[in-house]
Amino acid sequence: MAIQAKTMIGDGTLVTQVMAVIRDRINARSLLSGDRLPSIRACAKQMSVSNSTVVEAYDRLVADGVIQSRRGSGFYVSGHTAPLSIAQIGPKLDRAIDPFWVSRQSLDARSDMLKPGCGWLPPSWMPETSIRKALRNLSRAQDDVLTDYGTPLGLVPLRQVLSRRMAQHGIEAGPDQIILTESGTHAIDMLCRFLIEPGDTVLIDDPCYFNFQALLRAHRANIISVPFTQNGPDPHAFAKVVAREKPRLYITNSGLHNPTGASLSPNVAHRVLKIAEQHDLIVIEDDIFADFENTPTPRLAALGGIDRVIHIGSFSKTLSASIRCGYIAASPDWIDGLTDLKIATGFSSGNLVPELIHAVLKDGSYRKHMAGLRDRLAKSMTATANRLQSLGITPEITPDAGLFLWCSLPDGIDAAQTARAALAEGIVLAPGNVFSLSQSAGNLMRFNVAQCENPKVFEVLERAMKA
Repeated sequence: MAIQAKTMIGDGTLVTQVMAVIRDRINARSLLSGDRLPSIRACAKQMSVSNSTVVEAYDRLVADGVIQSRRGSGFYVSGHTAPLSIAQIGPKLDRAIDPFWVSRQSLDARSDMLKPGCGWLPPSWMPETSIRKALRNLSRAQDDVLTDYGTPLGLVPLRQVLSRRMAQHGIEAGPDQIILTESGTHAIDMLCRFLIEPGDTVLIDDPCYFNFQALLRAHRANIISVPFTQNGPDPHAFAKVVAREKPRLYITNSGLHNPTGASLSPNVAHRVLKIAEQHDLIVIEDDIFADFENTPTPRLAALGGIDRVIHIGSFSKTLSASIRCGYIAASPDWIDGLTDLKIATGFSSGNLVPELIHAVLKDGSYRKHMAGLRDRLAKSMTATANRLQSLGITPEITPDAGLFLWCSLPDGIDAAQTARAALAEGIVLAPGNVFSLSQSAGNLMRFNVAQCENPKVFEVLERAMKA
């Protein structure tokens, strides 16, 4: 099987680059178990390297067990196919604009690194006292709370609280229409398993939360996008793309959209729901930032009901990223199937984390925490916007609340290159194209205002833009 030639650039020797090309083809399943590789001479010609370079590359791959040599026959991909590499599904992208880039850099960051590009609050902003109090109380709980499985739907008292909280947004979902998950991401993963097959078309916003893209790639979906404005998805473009592509799902944030910070307007919300109904489109509404809002904005699940709109959320952004718990509110017809799927893939919920979240929600401390958090974020939003504007960085939208500023860099400045330069100085940034399926956000960047309090962020940012 021929290996397409590629320009040999980047880090490493020619040998390591030849090895990388072959590994990439195997990971992407362009080369399968048992496939014959090009001869040494043919590979050298295709990749514009010497025969000796290919000999050494093949020898190293044999030593690693990636390929095997058969005397008198040539080189073949080894019997065990390499694990699926999600990053290889779809077009090969530069790592700086890969949907995994910000997550990998932020999660792997050293303790001394600053992370204005990450999507969560600093630990010092979380309600540590309330969490510790709840943990102390849980240590005295009955044995089944500490050691036993929970019910498949999840802790009943927490689902009752979630039902009442959703009702405050006009969403009618009883406790039996709510199922707990391990996180908001797990909720979307379950819904993708439940609702789509490989090759199904799924619509996302452009820009949107980058992990939507990564997750949909893992499910082998055909991903398409619609431009997102300060009032929600462009309704004219939305109508055209839905009519043309017939997507199965649309995944979006209604309130405090990630990364733009925008909120859905009532007019756009009604138009989106009308189009969804006309084309039998299921909407997944990720409401993870709901509690950051000062004034609630329209929710698709409230306007369209949970027969058409699936509503999800979690507490990782407001309570603790270590306490993983999300939820799905959906049609009763789907809850039974989702329960079976949860048992098949995770067996059941534990009691410990839901009990902890329930304890924090019911004692009043969470409400006070969020009130203080909204005030603190508002001050940081103003201070960060002013510092950025002094560098010529302009917010595209002035959000009413939340964590994020979606900003344009000065003319001629590339966000990906700026992020690379900043990373060398210990700063993790979020270049715009990690959020854009169309790769049309090359001069944009998302800033987390809660992670921008250290002046070093702006000092490094200024040098990185110049670099």
